[in-house]
Amino acid sequence: MNLTAQDEIAVYVEGVRQALGGLPDTVRDELLEDLPEHLAEVLAEGGGSLHERLGPPDAYAAELSASAGFVLGQPAEVPGEQSRIAATAARHRARINRVLQRADERAGPALGYSRASEFLTLLRPAWWVLRGYLAAMAVAFMLHDHDTPLGLLPRAGGDDFTAMFLLTLGILGSIWLGRQGRPAARWPRRLLRFGTAFLVIFAVAGFFEVDSAAQRDRYYDQVSYVDPGSPYSDVRDVFVYDGQGKLLVGVQLYDQSGQPIRLGDPNCWDAEGNPVPIANPGYPYCPVLAPFQSAEPAAAPSGEPSTGSSTGPAGDGDKQQPAPATAPTPGG
Repeated sequence: MNLTAQDEIAVYVEGVRQALGGLPDTVRDELLEDLPEHLAEVLAEGGGSLHERLGPPDAYAAELSASAGFVLGQPAEVPGEQSRIAATAARHRARINRVLQRADERAGPALGYSRASEFLTLLRPAWWVLRGYLAAMAVAFMLHDHDTPLGLLPRAGGDDFTAMFLLTLGILGSIWLGRQGRPAARWPRRLLRFGTAFLVIFAVAGFFEVDSAAQRDRYYDQVSYVDPGSPYSDVRDVFVYDGQGKLLVGVQLYDQSGQPIRLGDPNCWDAEGNPVPIANPGYPYCPVLAPFQSAEPAAAPSGEPSTGSSTGPAGDGDKQQPAPATAPTPGG
């Protein structure tokens, strides 16, 4: 007999209802309340009939019964209080499902659909691709040595070939998993939900980490004057002293076009090799490593740079004041 989708859903629901005949009426009704909508989603995913996707109604009913703390229409072999708790949990899940269903129906018109879930169904292929990418990034993160930034590709060990292999494997595997539909068994379904929640949390944490890294590096990634063959390729820090031999901190360097000059590695490390936060952007990165330590460092001049300043670097027509004999000078 050729059944329409609605007929197939009605027949399946009735089979499940009969199989749950031994349950209390309130528990049975709450378990069956959202079943037609769930079966409609299963059919919409394709891949076969309800019997092929979920198994016979009595098997599906046994799973629903177990979720409420009952086995084959009889209370499970647990104390009565636990059975009541399981039944109460089933009722709460039914109430939550009703709230979500109402929210689904109210949000749908704003997206141009009767339900928001209909719009989200169209986005499933995009989610499958994103899920595969996040899974590949998670694997690369666990295999990464963390000595260098991971980047936006799953480079486990810094190998581009491995990155493309993980990315391809993750996306294809996620698409295959998505086309299988929701698992019928309880534990595979829970495992899928746990994996999805983990990837969402991983994605949010990764987003904030990338944003934080971009904020930290905003002073160093604009222009680089260090080339492999440059005499400044080994520069790790820059130290600027005033005419009195005092170390200037928070100094910004610019070329004749007003472009910032970036030299060295914008990181500071203590004697034990632990990273030290940089309090003030600019040079030097690590004032404690200055080659010539003055009695007290001087703050960098504020305001617009001006030509002819007696305290700044000497220009073509200026003469730099010599440092006092007692003050250390760079290179002296």
